[in-house]
Amino acid sequence: MPRQPFQVLIFPYRQTPNGNVRYAVFRRSDLGAWQGLAGGGEGDETPEGAARREALEEAGISQESPLLRLNTVGKVSVDHFSDRVSWDRGLKAIPEYGFAVEVTSDRLVLSDEHSEYAWLNFDAALHRLEWDTNRALLREIHHRLTVTS
Repeated sequence: MPRQPFQVLIFPYRQTPNGNVRYAVFRRSDLGAWQGLAGGGEGDETPEGAARREALEEAGISQESPLLRLNTVGKVSVDHFSDRVSWDRGLKAIPEYGFAVEVTSDRLVLSDEHSEYAWLNFDAALHRLEWDTNRALLREIHHRLTVTS
């Protein structure tokens, strides 16, 4: 079954005992680039369902962990996906929905898609990320978690 024409991008985060926030970033095994967890919808999954499944498959994060849907939505060219042949031929880019998932442990269980991960503060994580959409989503997460209204 081909994947759905959307992407999800998920950043795990955790609160440290002193009240700081740390974000997990992941090195892709194929490209060596640092990013959040990413994947596409399968079957009739919603973006939220795909985010929970990808977090479990790629990092061992419980599907019961609190999930925060972000407002920022990126775009990814369909040229990056082999399943594009089953999508509408007029489609040039698919939406990339962002999520943050709260975890309580700093230990993650990686799939083969990533060679390593790092828990970093906001500035270090922002500078390590490869792609603009990853940085935009991390900025939104950090703002929502640390700025009080």
